Amino acid sequence: MFQDEGTSSITSSPLQFFTMMSLSPKLGSPYPWLRELKSEERDGDTMQRIAAYFAEALADRILKTWPGLYKAFNSTKIPMVSEEILVKKLFFEMFPFLKVVFVLTNQAIVEAMEGEKMIHIIDLNANETAQWLALLQVLSVRPEGPPHLRITGVHPQKEILDQMARRLTNEAEKLDIPFQFNSVISRLEDLDMEKLRVKTGEALAINSVLQLHNLLGYDNEALQKPSPSAAKNVNGVQYSRYPHLNQTTLSELLDKDMVNGCSPSPDSVSSSALSQANATKIDSFLNGLWSLTPKVMVVTEQDSNHNGTTVMERLLEALHTYAAIFDCLESNMSRTSLERLKLEKMLFGEEIKNIIACEGAERKERHEKHENWSQRFDVAGFRQVPLSYYGMLQARSLLQGYGCGGYRMKEENGCVMICWQDRPLFSVSAWRCCK
Repeated sequence: MFQDEGTSSITSSPLQFFTMMSLSPKLGSPYPWLRELKSEERDGDTMQRIAAYFAEALADRILKTWPGLYKAFNSTKIPMVSEEILVKKLFFEMFPFLKVVFVLTNQAIVEAMEGEKMIHIIDLNANETAQWLALLQVLSVRPEGPPHLRITGVHPQKEILDQMARRLTNEAEKLDIPFQFNSVISRLEDLDMEKLRVKTGEALAINSVLQLHNLLGYDNEALQKPSPSAAKNVNGVQYSRYPHLNQTTLSELLDKDMVNGCSPSPDSVSSSALSQANATKIDSFLNGLWSLTPKVMVVTEQDSNHNGTTVMERLLEALHTYAAIFDCLESNMSRTSLERLKLEKMLFGEEIKNIIACEGAERKERHEKHENWSQRFDVAGFRQVPLSYYGMLQARSLLQGYGCGGYRMKEENGCVMICWQDRPLFSVSAWRCCK
């Protein structure tokens, strides 16, 4: 549905809201933890930097063949949830990818909810308030008046949900919008659909941003029962095939692992035929979403094949994807940038390591192409619907505002691909229930 600039309340807010946000946070201002890094740790061209992270991932995979040594190396590594959240926020602020996602998603929701008086939105990863602040702005100026809005946020961290609830409630009060925020403290794989509290008479929208791929890992205890003679493993990586570790060089181990890596991993999904065993959890989850009868469901996923049948397949595909991402970083950030190193090390480097070094339930970054997701949604009873033409215009305008020719968008098979140069990085698609 296209409307000229200035003729609709829809035109005023999403793009303006996101473009008013800081595109490049001041060095050290909201991120004082960046000051820890020394300048000599931030050198190297794109290929050197990406090679370092892939080498680290391969070394980590090999290191897991020595359980005691691997445990010793990682015993002092304490996951910092606060830093993980901050680096993801940094990625949102520095680059347009997620801003484009939010513009497209909000516009799809606004148009699907036209005329509705009671709207319920389920956010399956409620960690970014900016998306819903922008939506509140749009709903506040609807010609038919603002609806009663209820947002249910799903996140494992209570403090994140509490912060989001406070900010959205305050904004809704300023805009005179009847508003309620419900917190569901849960990981996605443990989510109880009953806690979403969908009520009769509500028009429901579901939002999922970079979450569903985490459900593609199957439950090891239920589906992988090794025989007594099976090789012992650590985090899904076998090590008994290296009987003379003290006489084997790292190079030889790597060679052996790469040969073995050309054989299918026990928990991988074929790109041509979805494994029923691997699909159990995701199918059950999608069936649960379908039972809620959403009026619209907008899904964003990384558009890459990082859930291939072999380690080598995943490695090669990851090289293509992260080469594009690191080229984007090179084109937009200084090589000595503290923010850039944090993004590389704490976000993309950790993703690379998870894709290559991990197996079984530990491997969460199981990114797949849009066509695979389409198959799953079709089987679950969803039908794809076109994204808003006006939303795409807004998103293109946002990308142009970054003044870098590398950011691109293209429509493909009913969804929108957000690209760096010609490489699709993210897919955004909208779905509704088929009854």
